[in-house]
Amino acid sequence: MGKAMKIAIVDDEKDMRQSISQWLALSGYDTETFASAEEALGTVGADYPGIVISDIKMPGMDGIQLLRKLMGSDSALPVIMITGHGDVPMAVEAMRIGAFDFLEKPFNPDRMSDLAKKATNARRLTLDNRALRRELGDGSQMMRKLIGTSSAMERLREDILDLGQADGHVLIDGETGTGKTLVAHALHAVGSRAGKKFVLISCAAMDEDTLIRRLFGPMMPEDTRLPAVEEARGGTLVLEDIEALSDAAQARLLTMINDQGTPPETRIVAICNLQDEGRTCEDALRPDLYYRLAALKITAPPLRNRGEDILTLFTVLAEQFADEYGCEAPQVSAQEAAQLLQAPWPGNVRQLINLAERAVLQSRRGTGTIASLLMSDHDEMQPVMTTEGKPLKEYVEAFERMLIDNTMRRHRGSISSVMDELCLPRRTLNEKMAKYGLQRSEYL
Repeated sequence: MGKAMKIAIVDDEKDMRQSISQWLALSGYDTETFASAEEALGTVGADYPGIVISDIKMPGMDGIQLLRKLMGSDSALPVIMITGHGDVPMAVEAMRIGAFDFLEKPFNPDRMSDLAKKATNARRLTLDNRALRRELGDGSQMMRKLIGTSSAMERLREDILDLGQADGHVLIDGETGTGKTLVAHALHAVGSRAGKKFVLISCAAMDEDTLIRRLFGPMMPEDTRLPAVEEARGGTLVLEDIEALSDAAQARLLTMINDQGTPPETRIVAICNLQDEGRTCEDALRPDLYYRLAALKITAPPLRNRGEDILTLFTVLAEQFADEYGCEAPQVSAQEAAQLLQAPWPGNVRQLINLAERAVLQSRRGTGTIASLLMSDHDEMQPVMTTEGKPLKEYVEAFERMLIDNTMRRHRGSISSVMDELCLPRRTLNEKMAKYGLQRSEYL
């Protein structure tokens, strides 16, 4: 459940604003009231987490003036105006300036609730999109999503930081579910194009004619978007499933790349998904295009090669799903930790995400085990099996790290509580936290 959207109610008549507030509060909205436009402007501004309902006729600054001010600070803020009976010119003027809609006195409360629902849904979508754009432009935020301390992940992060600063086109390959699209987002976020356009196209999701139009134009009359190569100009164009491009589309793309010169105006990041089939992107693309795209290359590592990252990821994902479903995250036993580490993970991180969600739902019902969930993937993937022998010491250390990490999270960094639960003296706990790179400040 998302947080309730706010509704700012602006009306100089106390009875009116209180009755509107009470009605909307019963519908689950978080309302706040203001007796004047000036008072409302002290609270409502850009990125206000909700909508505004305002009377038009008020002493001092009226509703139209308030609307102009609000549109000037955030043109996507939904503002519903309340007009007097028959006051059509005022309503028309409000809509011209940018009002979301208007209510004519005396109005039906149900009509107001319907409008509030539509307006808050629109506002939530706007704010979510803004948050996503900020996240995609925040390199440190994107890099934090690449969880793991394994050598494979350390190398991946180093490659992203290095290639992110370069201007050349990039080819990303790796098995299904390894997070190749996340790598593309991170490459954009840590580079000089972070504030520019990021456009992602799935080459396998459209038929050839539609894909060529979407990439190069001309667009259909009803489609108001620019072709992707124009939309992404100056920024990054990500092409998922690059191997699905037809010969004609490959030729058009190569021409576009050659026409750009060096450094390219638009950076192409190509994502290839052929590794599972035992083929390579080089097999699927014409050689001249392949070598232009693969001058810089990143391979997303498979989950089975990431060691104890598996347990770290499972813990983080299980906590996220537990928070979403309003329950406790399942506790992983030593045997289950070993099974997670031994599984082949053909679906990689995507498979682990699905398993973590099912483990949380299963735990909430008080049934099943992680082993049973791994076995249930047999039809779609493979049964549990040991892929590569590891020394017992590695399994023990991985489980020990996960146990300390989970206990620190649960007790929010309280060293004394962790010592009591795990029956460890302070010195031993400190030594083990240092050994596993765990810092108390991360849990406070």
